[in-house]
Amino acid sequence: MAEKQEIPKPAGRALLEAVERSQMRKDVPEIKSGDTVRLLVRIGEGKDERVQPFEGVVIRLHGGGVNRTFTVRRIAAHGIGVERTFLLHSPRLEKIEVLRHARVRRKQLYYLRERSGKSARLKEIRPMRKAEIAAREAAAAAREALGEERGGEE
Repeated sequence: MAEKQEIPKPAGRALLEAVERSQMRKDVPEIKSGDTVRLLVRIGEGKDERVQPFEGVVIRLHGGGVNRTFTVRRIAAHGIGVERTFLLHSPRLEKIEVLRHARVRRKQLYYLRERSGKSARLKEIRPMRKAEIAAREAAAAAREALGEERGGEE
């Protein structure tokens, strides 16, 4: 009698990971603590749905995979702080747009809750422009050429 060929089936954790991978969004930008983001959130009002913007600083990232969450803090009217926690891969998030990156030394920025005004500012990291990148590459090439000339003389 010919042996029956067994087909391996994903079981347990492997099956969960396969389902989670299918639920993850592909258009999610890389966000970190200290980033200023603008979110377009779908909100249901009765039978209607509308998109509402929410802009603030990411003060916390938590979890992993499909369960990854992040907390955004913004200052609403009259200086009242509002924090909302969002699922990173939620279908309710229409769009995530990173506006600014900031240099922070902590993963969770809870200390921003007690601060307002100038003391709540974060040091912004500006991306290099094409001209700055070209200038750095030219300077590195000049240093390398100068090093080769000196190396040949000695």
